[in-house]
Amino acid sequence: MFFVQRGKVKLTLLSRQGKQAVIALLGPGDFFGEGCLAGQPLRMATAVALTDGSIIRVAKPLMIRTRRRRTPFAEVFTAHLLSRNIRMEEDLVDQLFNSSEKRLARILLLLANFGKEGRPEPVVPRISQETLAEMVGTTRSRISFFMNKFRKLGFVEYNGGLEVHSSLLHVVLHD
Repeated sequence: MFFVQRGKVKLTLLSRQGKQAVIALLGPGDFFGEGCLAGQPLRMATAVALTDGSIIRVAKPLMIRTRRRRTPFAEVFTAHLLSRNIRMEEDLVDQLFNSSEKRLARILLLLANFGKEGRPEPVVPRISQETLAEMVGTTRSRISFFMNKFRKLGFVEYNGGLEVHSSLLHVVLHD
């Protein structure tokens, strides 16, 4: 398995029909590949670096020993797994019950770290509209439409990079 020390990583899945879906965007402090600890014989997702960064490979035997010893690291790892499970449930509810416009707004806010500990990062790392479309579950043209709408309303700016304003929360919270 792997630990993201610096940078951003995108995890994608490919269906048997050839359709790709972005299942997670990871940042510093996140793990991926932990399915090997549960006996998953094959990797399910593909990881791609979105920014320059540093990723540490953690050998399965070392991870198993560390978990059994109940070290502070094991507690951090368990907390990671629980928070990732909660995030996946939130993503599923979002996909089932919200419009693509709200899903895009939520993803942009998550990319900017709104709602996480520490200070939000208003500038989102370079991410294509195609990747956003895969994450939202819609087309690139719909993403373009919503991004232009968000820009006109002052929720986002793009001057070489994407800056997300906290006012975008109104899209997510408004029914």
